Amino acid sequence: MKNTRKLRDLLASGESLVAPGVYDGLSARLVELAGFSAVYASGGAIARSAALPDIGLLSFSEVLERVEKIVDGSALPVIADADTGFGGSANVERTVRAFERAGVAALHLEDQAFPKRCGHLDDKSLIDTEQMCRKLRVAREALVDPDLRLIARTDAIAVEGFDAALERAQRYVEAGADMIFVEAPETLQQIREIAARIPGPKLINMFHGGKTPMMPVEELAALGYQLVIIPSDLQRAAIHATQQVLAQIKRSGDSSALASQLVSFQERERIVRTSRYLELDQR
Repeated sequence: MKNTRKLRDLLASGESLVAPGVYDGLSARLVELAGFSAVYASGGAIARSAALPDIGLLSFSEVLERVEKIVDGSALPVIADADTGFGGSANVERTVRAFERAGVAALHLEDQAFPKRCGHLDDKSLIDTEQMCRKLRVAREALVDPDLRLIARTDAIAVEGFDAALERAQRYVEAGADMIFVEAPETLQQIREIAARIPGPKLINMFHGGKTPMMPVEELAALGYQLVIIPSDLQRAAIHATQQVLAQIKRSGDSSALASQLVSFQERERIVRTSRYLELDQR
């Protein structure tokens, strides 16, 4: 079964699908090995993996190359952050076609002005609603696989207010979005109102320390959020673990004191399937 159809079936299951955010092939592989059913290619985490902030500094080609590695890194359906489409409507068409060729199962486009910034940062700016609707119509026409999910994200809560964000979301559904992503609701009541007032499938962004309060996955499922992305937690954990190992190496010259926190040499090779590739030559 194609991953686009697999994701479509998962989203129709009645449960909330949790997709941890990744930024390279290895992190995608680890999500698969942990038993998840989908993975989120986080634009913010991809940017930070290049030691850059999530403010639109990476080019389309740089992001696409990383998305391709994430798709190749696991067998899971990939939900990809396509930012603003990297420009106007013509850019959106090229972005959508390239992401589909790369093998993503879903992608989301947002209504920020290009270059965008992280949805939980301040001082965002938006394009007008009609321009975003035009982008969504172009994206819909560019897609070949009818099962690939087109997700529309609005960042309007922080810019135009909550009611305006819901009005935009409704327009985006009418323009052809398969799923709505209202970024950065600031209260539990807003989370509930989005679910009640916006028809159809919905995505929500849940991570510790952001503007959105945490809500259990079971409650989100009951409200009608089919997809829960957790964009940055894996990368934040990796940063912390790396800092700890570096501090130990700086103190003592090696990391043996932290051996219990390191995967073994054998486990590392198992994760990247070394034996499988070596066997290809042996045949």
